[in-house]
Amino acid sequence: MKLGEVRIIGGEWKRSKLPLPRSVDLRPTPDRVRETLFNWLGQDLSGWHCVDAFAGTGALGFEAASRGAAKVLLCDANSVCIEAMAKSQAKLGASQLRLLRGDGLSTLRQQAPHSVDLVFLDPPYDFAHYPLALAAAAACIKSTGQIYLEAAKAWSADELGALGLRLARHLKAGAVHAHLLQPAA
Repeated sequence: MKLGEVRIIGGEWKRSKLPLPRSVDLRPTPDRVRETLFNWLGQDLSGWHCVDAFAGTGALGFEAASRGAAKVLLCDANSVCIEAMAKSQAKLGASQLRLLRGDGLSTLRQQAPHSVDLVFLDPPYDFAHYPLALAAAAACIKSTGQIYLEAAKAWSADELGALGLRLARHLKAGAVHAHLLQPAA
């Protein structure tokens, strides 16, 4: 298995590199998009509970942990991805990370209601269940919680409103639409 890498851009592990398997079709969130996301969220996530439901490389979850998140659940269906993340976790001594091989949608549905500060939703672009994943994420975030959604299209206010969410921020970078969502008032 050949490995590539993705770099953590901020926090305690800034400049650390995460190996990622090239044998798996992954598209890590670009550095520029991650940098913007964590500017939106604030650089200090101390005490936050985060779920990266379709972790892939783990870059978003590791980035959150690097910035102080107390608990980060990284879920991915691919055992090769879990193995690569486990190596990075061990190398960094990242005890606040929990790795789970499984289905991201099921993982979101299993979270206690209103218990999560931040959900990362970056499923494969051909993922057919965005509305279900967004509804599950909306159910598990706190009233002050947020959802980061990365998708191939921009989600409209009407689509999000029907799920009890509102758009706080949006960025288009190449083919990526990055959304920061919050519970609708």
